[in-house]
Amino acid sequence: MIPERGGALRRAALGTVVFVLLVPGTVVGLGPWLVTHWRLAPPLLGWAWTRGLGVALLILATPLFAAFTVRFVVEGLGTPVPIAPTRHLVVGGPFRWVRNPGYIAVIALLLGQALLFGSRALLLYAAIVAFAFHLFVILYEEPTLARQFGVEYAAYRRQVPRWLPRLKPLPRPPRRAEPRSDGA
Repeated sequence: MIPERGGALRRAALGTVVFVLLVPGTVVGLGPWLVTHWRLAPPLLGWAWTRGLGVALLILATPLFAAFTVRFVVEGLGTPVPIAPTRHLVVGGPFRWVRNPGYIAVIALLLGQALLFGSRALLLYAAIVAFAFHLFVILYEEPTLARQFGVEYAAYRRQVPRWLPRLKPLPRPPRRAEPRSDGA
């Protein structure tokens, strides 16, 4: 690994950790705690199996969110934060199925908690967050990515859906060649 890439990876990793603690940590941790105090209420609709479904969503969404954050660092050499964006368009890992796996993971984590704790208020909170994510994606993120990555993003956008995952993943992207350190 060339020194410049190592420094970029360290900066991207640190920025991503700070972002995750502040933004998703607040949305997925503090927000639900303020709504539920993480106390179990009677199961939603009186169906005990909804708690199991909530736990399943939490278990499935956590590695999806982790994969989303790691991809921003190692593939994009940047962060999910708009003020420290990626250098490269991120299209590997979970991005091969859907364009917004991080947002989907956050909503799944909120829905999982709502089901686990039996909280209608948390379901409403999840719906509001999902709506806010959608507006952010269509009004800011997609136009910004189109300007930043042009034809590459347009092709990706045509092949990978925004919210509902593809049944088959996009073929693996080719590996980016590392610049040579010997000046050649």
